[in-house]
Amino acid sequence: MTEFRFSVNIFEVGSPDKFVRWCRAVEDAGFDAMYAADHLGVPAPFPVLVAAAGATERLRVGTMVLNAGFWNPALLAREIATTDLLTGGRLEVGLGAGHMRWEFEAAGIEWERFDERAERLESTVQELQRSFTGSGFDEQAALREAFDLPVLRPVQRRGFGGYGPPLIVGGTGDRILSVAAAHADIVSVAGAVQLPGRPPGTFRIATATEADDRVAFARARAGDRVEDIEWHTLLQAVVETDDRAGTAAALAERFEHTVGADDLLDSPFVLIGTVDEMAGQILRSRERYGFTHFTVHAPYREIFGAVIGRVRALAGRPPEA
Repeated sequence: MTEFRFSVNIFEVGSPDKFVRWCRAVEDAGFDAMYAADHLGVPAPFPVLVAAAGATERLRVGTMVLNAGFWNPALLAREIATTDLLTGGRLEVGLGAGHMRWEFEAAGIEWERFDERAERLESTVQELQRSFTGSGFDEQAALREAFDLPVLRPVQRRGFGGYGPPLIVGGTGDRILSVAAAHADIVSVAGAVQLPGRPPGTFRIATATEADDRVAFARARAGDRVEDIEWHTLLQAVVETDDRAGTAAALAERFEHTVGADDLLDSPFVLIGTVDEMAGQILRSRERYGFTHFTVHAPYREIFGAVIGRVRALAGRPPEA
């Protein structure tokens, strides 16, 4: 896939009127999708997505990403199918293994080893597909049909083996990227790397070299599916400046020097520069890594809206001789 898509990830909604205005501003700025997070202390994702779709005309909505450890697959299938129905088939489902130990403990859910959480993620994907095909609810479906009641199914037939909404899976490790390559319609190569010896969820920005390696790994695992996958990443920062080097040095200090300034300038997971320079970074990321779908966090919505317009203007130009 070579067409660009752009999206924004949100963590708060405010009042109903404020949220409606915000969603419409996102759509007007040229974004293609809006995603809701799945963390304790932020709004529950599915009501947010239904409200966002109701406030807009074309904006796709999704999760970035659901913590598989929080969800019973049968109940999650009901949430997904209902939300896909109420959003008019605009839902995208992002699933992850979860990485914040304190959230599990606060929710009273057992914190599992990484390999166990990865296995839970893959089994959740498989259980959702079985649910959407009907095999997970055969008795209930037969009973509802006997009383002429509709059987709840997703509107879309794009993901989960052609029985549900598009599926997003992403990460940095071999295990999660293997799951993504095997099952996802949208593979997200994460730009955050767990710091060794630090609490789970303590990250640093990944480098360009690491991105090369992770993309190559995921593409190799995707096999014949590779050209049908949309390659995605979440940008960790978008900073407008006329002084790229100075700004990168300041960011490196803010990140406690877990990554160097030169690495930040070269990383596909951070945009630094003028609007034109950042648009150029997006175009180079498509050429080098195959990324065509970029998500930013809500605080970067306005500046990234300007970058979106510039990228699309540049992408529409014929190649230079």
